[in-house]
Amino acid sequence: MKKISKLLIGTNNKGKYKEIKDLLPKYIKTYSTSEFRLKSPIEDGLTFSENSLIKSRHFSKKTNLICLADDSGLEIDILDKNPGIYSARWSGKNGDFKKAINRVYEELSKKDKNWKFKKVKARFICALSICYLDKKIASVLGKVEGYISANPKGKNGFGYDPIFIPKNRRKTFSEMSSFQKYKIDHRFVAFKKIRKFL
Repeated sequence: MKKISKLLIGTNNKGKYKEIKDLLPKYIKTYSTSEFRLKSPIEDGLTFSENSLIKSRHFSKKTNLICLADDSGLEIDILDKNPGIYSARWSGKNGDFKKAINRVYEELSKKDKNWKFKKVKARFICALSICYLDKKIASVLGKVEGYISANPKGKNGFGYDPIFIPKNRRKTFSEMSSFQKYKIDHRFVAFKKIRKFL
C-alpha cells in the first residue's frame, strides 16, 4: 500500500478533529468534513467499531477521499456501561456536554446515593477506522481505564474529559495539558495501532 498523503478526518466535532490532526504524521494533508459541508450519517451500529466504519465509508463516498473516522465514548460500569455508544447523544442536539455530564451524575445518584465517596470505574473507548469508498483499510480499538470524578474539573479537553480521571493519575483529562493527555488517552492507544496503515 502506498503512503496516504491526503486524508479526510470524518468528524464534525472540532475538539476531536484537532486531536486527530495533532496525532497524524505531518506529511499528511488533512481535510475536515465542514470544508465539504457534510452532515454526519445516522449511526445505527451496535458498537463503537460499527459506527466508526459507518462514518468513514459515508464520508469517503461523499468526497472520494480516504477517510479516517473515530467513534468514541465513555463507559461507566455501574450504569451498565452507559452512555457508551450514546455518549454524544446524551449531550443533545447542540452537543452540550455540561448537560451530558449532569445526566451522568443524575444516573449515578439514582444507582447509588454515595457514589461520590467510591471509585466508580469507567473507561474511554475509541474506535478508529480508515475506509476508501466501500473498502475497509483498517479498524482498531483503543481503551483507557479510569474513574469518574465527583466534580467536573479543568478547562482543557472536550466532551466528558472534565469528569474522567485515568488510572494511576490524580487529574482529570481536562486538568491536563493536551500534550499530557495525548500521550495516554484512548485515541492515542488506537492511533498506535492504526499508524502502520497510514
